[in-house]
Amino acid sequence: MKKRYLIAAGAGGFAGAAVAAKLLTRPREVEWREHAGEIAHAEYSWFAEIDGARVHHQDAGPEDGPVVLLIHGFCASTLVWSEVFLPLASEGFRVVAVDLLGHGFSDKPKDGEYTIEAQARMVLSLMDRLGIERATLAGSSYGGAIAASLALDYPERVEKLVLVGSVINNEATKQPLLRLASAPVVGNIISPLLLDSRWMVRRRLKKIFSEGARQLFDEKRMEARHLPLKAASTQHAILQSLRRWKAERIERDAHLIKQPTLLIWGEQDVDTPLRLGEHLHDSMPDARLIVFRRCGHLPQEEYPQEFTELVTGFVKSKEVMSDER
Repeated sequence: MKKRYLIAAGAGGFAGAAVAAKLLTRPREVEWREHAGEIAHAEYSWFAEIDGARVHHQDAGPEDGPVVLLIHGFCASTLVWSEVFLPLASEGFRVVAVDLLGHGFSDKPKDGEYTIEAQARMVLSLMDRLGIERATLAGSSYGGAIAASLALDYPERVEKLVLVGSVINNEATKQPLLRLASAPVVGNIISPLLLDSRWMVRRRLKKIFSEGARQLFDEKRMEARHLPLKAASTQHAILQSLRRWKAERIERDAHLIKQPTLLIWGEQDVDTPLRLGEHLHDSMPDARLIVFRRCGHLPQEEYPQEFTELVTGFVKSKEVMSDER
């Protein structure tokens, strides 16, 4: 065998061994008790048992106040609401932020369904468990698809909707890395390596935030985002969620959503481009669109004060708001 083939074989074997070692040494779970000191607003954290799974959620504000329920996006957690969680509660709302199953510090059942519809049912069960009859649902990105599904399937439980850079179809899954991660066999190896990579987390943050908001992913916040993604159970749940991603219904049935809806979009959102928000605005009978200039995928993190004021006015108002761009 020629020398170059021997070198290639040796390099391939070394890489395979490194991958195997990475997969075998990753933590199985991420435990809330071990990391409570690193979690934003941990003093407001609670766990509820929903269909045999422990669901982590944060709950603040007056118990009898109007409820605003916050639903994060794909690969995220309650952290994406940390800048607006207490400010919204200070406006007199009962604010509940939930970690979806397979995310954050909620359980990650190996046999979990991990579909948009299943997550919507879990959120509904959490509302039942907390004694919440109706709520304004605020969904960010993938969480927007979950909130919209709840509005379509259980309209009597949804007072109003706030959709923030919402997923409305399967467009996001066509990104090259996500297509690779969701591929059979290869995805089972690649996706854990991607989720466990700090370089990948940093790359992701650079993509979702605008150029002027790079200070938002300092080392502490980056570690908080990365922490749950290191666990094997999270990586399995994320992969299943990606493979079972079916969001076309939101785009197709948006015209059936009757609840007053506030659409909040970042002008520079590359994950769920502004044209998707414009499509929802044109399709929904009672929607208004607010666009944050010089803003990426997460307006609630880039402009928390303005976001809080906007949502507060919308939830409290009985009047129709005009669109702003």
